[in-house]
Amino acid sequence: MTTKDYQKKSPLRIFLGYFKRHRALFAVDILCAVLISVIDLTFPLITRSALYDLLPNAKYKTFFVIMVAALAFYLLRTFLNYIVCYYGHTFGIRVEADIRSDLFRHMQEMGYDFYDRNRTGQLMSRLTSDLFDLTELAHHGPEDLLTSTLTIIGALIVRGTIQWRLAVVVAITIPIFLLTVMSMRRSMAKASKTVKQTTGHINTEIESSLSGIRTAKAFANEAVESARFEAANDIFKTSKRQFHKAMGRFASSMEFFLCSLNVVIIGFGGFMIMKGQMDYRDLLTFTLYIASFVAPMRKLSGFSELFANGFAGLNRFVDLMRTEPSLQDKENAQPLQNVQGEIVVEKVSFAYNEDLDVLKDVSLTVQPGETIAIVGPSGGGKTTLCKLIPRFYDVDSGSIRIDGQDVRDVTQRSIHENIGIVQQDVFLFADTIFENIRYGRPDATKEEVIEAAKKAEIYEDIMAMPDGFDTYVGERGTLLSGGQKQRVAIARIFLKNPPILILDEATSALDSVTEAKIQAAFDSLAQGRTTLIIAHRLSTIRSASRIISIADGVITECGTHQELMEQGGTYAELYRTQNAGSWQ
Repeated sequence: MTTKDYQKKSPLRIFLGYFKRHRALFAVDILCAVLISVIDLTFPLITRSALYDLLPNAKYKTFFVIMVAALAFYLLRTFLNYIVCYYGHTFGIRVEADIRSDLFRHMQEMGYDFYDRNRTGQLMSRLTSDLFDLTELAHHGPEDLLTSTLTIIGALIVRGTIQWRLAVVVAITIPIFLLTVMSMRRSMAKASKTVKQTTGHINTEIESSLSGIRTAKAFANEAVESARFEAANDIFKTSKRQFHKAMGRFASSMEFFLCSLNVVIIGFGGFMIMKGQMDYRDLLTFTLYIASFVAPMRKLSGFSELFANGFAGLNRFVDLMRTEPSLQDKENAQPLQNVQGEIVVEKVSFAYNEDLDVLKDVSLTVQPGETIAIVGPSGGGKTTLCKLIPRFYDVDSGSIRIDGQDVRDVTQRSIHENIGIVQQDVFLFADTIFENIRYGRPDATKEEVIEAAKKAEIYEDIMAMPDGFDTYVGERGTLLSGGQKQRVAIARIFLKNPPILILDEATSALDSVTEAKIQAAFDSLAQGRTTLIIAHRLSTIRSASRIISIADGVITECGTHQELMEQGGTYAELYRTQNAGSWQ
């Protein structure tokens, strides 16, 4: 379904829509549950027949044959119960997995701004704990609702044939029961939603604390992190308390209702026996049906709790699925093909929020195959400009064109396939070095991965490790040095081999010797490719054909090294400060 479909449909219709993919399992589950209900309704009738006919008329052989048959049916019921338990939960898990897959796929479609606004722990909660109760709701929800309804109706019909007056008394209690359930379900649903929201909050705190555990230890701030965690944990306990209060009120009310029902039936039935309007055997049979009546009523009350928990998670899922990505391909967007590498930035302005412009009326033309260095003070807008070119964000005004095509008119995927980015903050997946390099091109051969590692000057380091390319890098690459992580990221780009390169402080974590080697490799890689180099260390931009200085969101200078040195502006000041030496 599309985002529009989620916006148009109710949460219940969306939820039931996931049943279609596994309708066979669902049908087996429901059929077996219905057969169990039929067996449960049959036993009191057998008991009544035995008391009225078989035992008084000494039909002992028939009596024992029926008892053996009843035992066989209960053996069948045991098997059916196994089917319901195993395959029903399998069905529920598959529904939950499908929902989680769609949610993750939708999250991948969201833009950078979405992740700027939402913390990782909250999103993790949406993908995990919010959906756990959906397994039980998908399995037990329709099953309990259908079988309980059938059992209650069937029991009422049979009781009506035994003693209609007592059946009417029982029937009157059902609306009272349903009204109680509906009124209390609202408070449970509200409390359950609060619990899920606070669960997301505590997950966020846990994620933040575990991610920053090294920093906490370095500053000896374990007590600060513990206090922050306990504060979040206390909020969680409070929200759980409210839910448990609502659940306690509901459960105790139901128990009183169901237990007092037996008293009412026995009392009313006893009065009818005294009046000679009822036989004690009918009352005994009737009380057996009360047992078969109470069980589904308990299921319905349990369904209310299940519904409250499940739909709280479902509503949070639907809310997110109804959120449209801020960046979307146009309906007629075509892929960017045969990229030559011309980049035209025309009068571009951009702000992450309305209060502060990051770029102001910036214009720049980069010829195919040209290497442009972008320098300037921190916060001037260098990295932001390089995020707009691959359309990680949309410009507020102006346009960015690649080979004459506005980036808003072509597919985002094709843009990203043709641009390679090495950022200062390197992210490595918790996998092997081999898989982290091959992430640049998942279909690459081992030989191609090795060649990329050699070009990135990381091959010798890898071979010195005990497991070579199979070395596990740890969470976010923590088992590698900063320079090794950056060279693995650089190897990805060598493997990807894109026509446009964006190097955002790509050699910042390297020592001088390795940097010189990598710089030579970059010079080779940049041949015939459009390359943008963001640099604070000016020694890394010797190969640039032009140097652009950006400060306070505008291009202040543009020219060669010699030209900018003669101007004596921002670039010249940065150069002299770093004492980079003379260029030849």
